[in-house]
Amino acid sequence: MKDELLFCPLGGSGEIGMNMNLFAYGKPGEHKWIMVDIGVTFADDTLPGIDLIYPDPGFIVDKKDDLLGIVLTHAHEDHIGAIAHLWPKLECNIFATPFTAVLIKEKFKEKHIDITRNLKIVQLNGTIDLNPFKIEYITLTHSILEPNGLRIETPAGVILHTGDWKIDPEPLIGGNINSNRLKEIGNDGVLAMICDSTNVFSLGKAGSELDVRKSMLNIMSSLKKRIIIASFASNVARLETAFYCAEKTGRQISLVGRSMHRIFKAAKQCGYLKNVIEPIDPREAKNIAREKIVYLCTGSQGEPMAALMRIAKYTHPDVFIEKDDTVIFSSKIIPGNEKKLYNLQNQLVKDGIEVISEENEFVHVSGHPNRDDLKEMYEWVKPQCVIPVHGEHRHMIEHMKFAKEMNVPNPVQVENGDIVKLHPGKPEVYDKAPSGRLYVDGNISVAEDAQSIKDRKNLSANGYIEATVLITPKGNIHKRPVLTFRGIPVDDTEEFIYGLEDAIEEITRTFRLGSKQQEHNLIDALKIACRKFSKEKTGKKPFTNINLVRI
Repeated sequence: MKDELLFCPLGGSGEIGMNMNLFAYGKPGEHKWIMVDIGVTFADDTLPGIDLIYPDPGFIVDKKDDLLGIVLTHAHEDHIGAIAHLWPKLECNIFATPFTAVLIKEKFKEKHIDITRNLKIVQLNGTIDLNPFKIEYITLTHSILEPNGLRIETPAGVILHTGDWKIDPEPLIGGNINSNRLKEIGNDGVLAMICDSTNVFSLGKAGSELDVRKSMLNIMSSLKKRIIIASFASNVARLETAFYCAEKTGRQISLVGRSMHRIFKAAKQCGYLKNVIEPIDPREAKNIAREKIVYLCTGSQGEPMAALMRIAKYTHPDVFIEKDDTVIFSSKIIPGNEKKLYNLQNQLVKDGIEVISEENEFVHVSGHPNRDDLKEMYEWVKPQCVIPVHGEHRHMIEHMKFAKEMNVPNPVQVENGDIVKLHPGKPEVYDKAPSGRLYVDGNISVAEDAQSIKDRKNLSANGYIEATVLITPKGNIHKRPVLTFRGIPVDDTEEFIYGLEDAIEEITRTFRLGSKQQEHNLIDALKIACRKFSKEKTGKKPFTNINLVRI
């Protein structure tokens, strides 16, 4: 039997976020595996009480003895966010460049796990040997420090896994894209390229951080009062731009929000941000004149608990905003966040605060490749096969068309769980691995169809009734049932309670309460009766709990 080279995405193919990719090499049944990235996505309002979602790793957990390591491309949450949740199930080595490693250590510290022995730091453009995989880190440019592509060499050929990237001619912080090495890799031959699809619909080039800096300086020079900039904390080049523009316009700068402080500290620790002015504490910034301060804060997506939302609602203890101040949203709107972000912007404008965003000024560039960037990468790498990932289905299907336009011999379309055989033979999807999502519910991981989530959805939509029925030793009902209800639209509470009591008593009369065997049937009958009564009176079928208490 011949050795096989396989690729399998468990997350990030069919959605933007929660990236998790597997590569395998070996004879069928004897494969050795590596995992590239282990990310999360963020839940929306349809999942009450859930913040984080990550791919179900069950398929690879079953093979953990053959998992050689987790290789991380960069430190965005959709690439590393699940690591502290899932590593205890995998217990393998983790490979990351210095900046990513600093942020990972913090994640494990929060979970009280000492990861020192298993976290291996790879220098920029360094290599790791995980026989039969030889992996070389290639410096790229993106909207975070130290983004890397991976050249994965196997006995069957070379794979280039791009991770997240764009071609930024002036990235401002960190190295330029290593185009010379990418051309060399292309000339040596690339069996397959696994490639980012996020901006495949966007024409031209993604643009440069230097151009954003020039534009931001221009805008901030004309502003007279307090300036608040909201940005993704992870975009250290943009963070440095805020510091640069503050200094050039004669202002002090203050960081607001935990993520801002965390990323600033991590970047400093890794030798970046050497020449920036010292930020001042928001508590001290209160004493500085409005026209002499810039606040850089979290909350660019309208997150309810983030710094900017609290500032806009006047509930932030240290930062105050008033008429004629300006808020600059130096970020894009992530799809799904439009409603809460527009609500926030409307609130600010209503209070007489100027709002500047990418809709009315040049204050943001994307970290992902537009079509011209993709074209350039294809020309450098010249892959035999392209597998679009990191996109919704519409992005990946458009990327397939683009790959065909670029005359790639074997583009392969995938979704989460597809197993692609890259070698031997023509690359194609030949099998399916179990895949799915796990939700972080409190501090426990639950499946998509978990009862806890179903119950909470039911509670949030329909409200709650609890009835406690007291039964005497002779099998009679003792007085009236004890009733509690929440979240039900009731006009006349007394009338509702009396009607509910009557419905409960009517059912209990038809049962022999002396018999223990009848209890389950009685509970079910009472649930139906309570829900039916509530539906008739209010239109709601509430979540109902019945307690039978023998006294």
